Amino acid sequence: MSRVKLFAIAAAVLAIAASASYAAGSGPLGVLGSAAKQPVAVYQGLYDGHMDSYVITDVSSKSQAAALHINYSAALAGVKGLPLQYFIKGPAAKGQVSVFGSEPGETDYNPLWAEAWVTWKSGVTPTLLTSDNAILAMQKAGKLTLTKTTIVLNAPILHVGGK
Repeated sequence: MSRVKLFAIAAAVLAIAASASYAAGSGPLGVLGSAAKQPVAVYQGLYDGHMDSYVITDVSSKSQAAALHINYSAALAGVKGLPLQYFIKGPAAKGQVSVFGSEPGETDYNPLWAEAWVTWKSGVTPTLLTSDNAILAMQKAGKLTLTKTTIVLNAPILHVGGK
């Protein structure tokens, strides 16, 4: 039997054993319960010119929680030192979505985000913002206003670079 076939058989046996240990409650988290598919809103956000998919599960703002039909968590507001997620308010370029200040694989990635609002200044034609660096450059050039808020989102990125 070839090494590749032996490796495939060994991997399958390990997968079955791991699956059995999870079912018996001896996995790293104990018994998880059965998984069920639930409809969840999946959003698109930009990071360094590519789209990432993410969900929003919790927020430290009561009004946003109600508007988005997600969990309100006052405790999130106490978390500091988070990367920013930028939301464009008011006029925006066609196709504009939120912009991340990090993503999985980056040293500062965290599924919790400090919310920042971006507003184009009067008389400036909005352009598509595809990175945090572009936002900061436009702010420095006086073309937009950046407002950091005290709102914290729990919005883990599910998939980097695509839908």
